[in-house]
Amino acid sequence: MIKRVLLLMLAVGMIGGTAQAETPQQILDNLVAQAGPANAARGEKLFRSKFSGGKNADSCTACHTDNAKAVGSHVKTNKVIDPLAPVAQKDRFTDPAKVEKWFKRNCNDVLGRACSAQEKADFTAYMISIK
Repeated sequence: MIKRVLLLMLAVGMIGGTAQAETPQQILDNLVAQAGPANAARGEKLFRSKFSGGKNADSCTACHTDNAKAVGSHVKTNKVIDPLAPVAQKDRFTDPAKVEKWFKRNCNDVLGRACSAQEKADFTAYMISIK
């Protein structure tokens, strides 16, 4: 029931056209409500692992570099990518619609599939743990 209420609240915010700014911790709390407890170590493993199913890259670090606080670049387009860690890029993990958009796109591009709710929670926990 709690999950349904949270999803409904999120959907209403998006339908109204106003994406509410949240903190990275609030984003993580919403993901944890869907997935259960997050594990930053698993999130780091996901960030650093290589995969064979992706369309554009074999790992997150291919574009985002090994240092999530550094500027990266897309492996195919060379487009500059701002740092992924919220400590280095203050607006990261603050807009639920953007977070979902980028998980959808990047999970498909790297893993060749959608990320699970648990993977999203773990990944977010790792990113906000970086100091």
